[in-house]
Amino acid sequence: MRFTKAEKIFTLIFLIIVFLELLSESTLQILSVRFLPKPLILLSLIIFFLTQSKHLTSTTKLFMTLGLTFSLTGDVLLMFVDASPNYFIGGLIAFLIAHIMYVKVFLDKRNKDNSLSGILVVLLIYALGIFYLLRDGLGDMLIPVIFYILIILSMAITAWLRKGAVSKLSYLLVFIGALLFVVSDSTLALNKFYQTVPQSHIIIMSTYALAQYCIALGVLRQKN
Repeated sequence: MRFTKAEKIFTLIFLIIVFLELLSESTLQILSVRFLPKPLILLSLIIFFLTQSKHLTSTTKLFMTLGLTFSLTGDVLLMFVDASPNYFIGGLIAFLIAHIMYVKVFLDKRNKDNSLSGILVVLLIYALGIFYLLRDGLGDMLIPVIFYILIILSMAITAWLRKGAVSKLSYLLVFIGALLFVVSDSTLALNKFYQTVPQSHIIIMSTYALAQYCIALGVLRQKN
């Protein structure tokens, strides 16, 4: 994979921001500093995407920007879950909308000849396994979490459907990003509703940041 000069510069800046976020739980204890890196992850991606997306259709640019923006909103809301459980609900809704925006972008470049059987079976087995572990701890969150699982699976499936309709690099970046999103959200759910996951912050944020990066870069690499 060859990076353009702009991609190289952005990737370096992005990795620094992510590194600071990974340190935020243990090292950056001053509140004004601790809470800064997380929103900067998506804010930097939004700026980079908008400056590099002139070759994309207006529809693709709109829905990708909305997806990134709702992700940023979800990030900010989840920063305050300790203050009120309503922030978790708000964050969940924001990410639901973000996933729907991504589904729209991916479907616009779907290959109708792709078979869903293999990927569908794998993702369903994975989702059922995660749900089996979560089910007893969900309580009132049962229905929202089920709905969220269905939406994020839809995002992964529609990312798979791009195979053959876009360049191999664009397809791989987006599909890997979608799978990393599944891993990140699964870890978050297990940590919240099942049992404490060691180094959960590092796992969740590293896979999440890389997921968003891969999806944005993958869409930028597609041709219209």
